[in-house]
Amino acid sequence: MSNWDALNAQIVACTRCPRLVAYRERVAQQKRAQYRDWAYWGKPVPNFGEPTARLLIVGLAPAAHGGNRTGRIFTGDASGDFLFAALHQTGFCNQPTSIHRDDGLQLYDVTITAAVHCAPPDNTPTPDEQRACFPYLQATYRLMPNLRGLLALGQIAFDACVRLARAENLLLEGVRPHFRHGAIYPLAGGRFLAASYHPSARNTYTKLLTPAMMTDLLLQVRAWLQADATATPADSGA
Repeated sequence: MSNWDALNAQIVACTRCPRLVAYRERVAQQKRAQYRDWAYWGKPVPNFGEPTARLLIVGLAPAAHGGNRTGRIFTGDASGDFLFAALHQTGFCNQPTSIHRDDGLQLYDVTITAAVHCAPPDNTPTPDEQRACFPYLQATYRLMPNLRGLLALGQIAFDACVRLARAENLLLEGVRPHFRHGAIYPLAGGRFLAASYHPSARNTYTKLLTPAMMTDLLLQVRAWLQADATATPADSGA
C-alpha cells in the first residue's frame, strides 16, 4: 500500500470526533426518502485524486446526503453539480457531473479534499472537530510533491489552508491572507492560496457565487499553475 492509500485508509477509519461519528452513522441509517435504496457510505470521506496533482482543492466537509451517501467528496449533491461543471469547463476534469464513485469521473492535475472529512450537523463542524481533522490536511499536503496551489472553498476551508501555510512556513513576509472570493495570495516556493465562496446550494441559488465567477477564478488558478515558479501573474487579487 502506498503512503497515499495508507493516508486515505486512515481517514476512512477515523473515529476521533464522537459527535460526527454518531451523526454520519445516524444519517446513513435514516437516509433521505429519495435515496432509500442507497447503501450509504456513512464513514469519513477520503481524498479524491492523485498525490501527483499540482492543485489541491479544499472544501468544508461531505454533505450528509452527498459525500456521506456516495463516499466521494462533492459527489451526489448540488454543490458537486456546480463545482464539477466549472472544473470541466476549465479543463480540470473529464465530465461535468459527479453522481457516484463509479461514474467514470477523472480529475486532471487536481486533488480534492476537505477541512473536515465527516459530514457535520448543520454543515457546521466545531473548532475542536476542525482541529482534530487538520493533521489529515497537513499529511495530504506533505504527500503532494508537485503541489503548486491551494484553492479553498469557503471560510472554514480557507482558515484551514492559512493554518496549513503557517505550519509549513509558506507565509511570505507582508502577505496577510484574508478570505475574499477571487483573492489569490502568493506563498513561499512559488506556491499560492486562492479563495472562493463555497459552492453550497444557498450560495449558488442566491447568486452569491455564479458559474461565471467560479469559472473565472479557475482560469486564474490555471494561469498561476502555468506560471514560472519564480513569478506570479500580475492580477493576484491579494
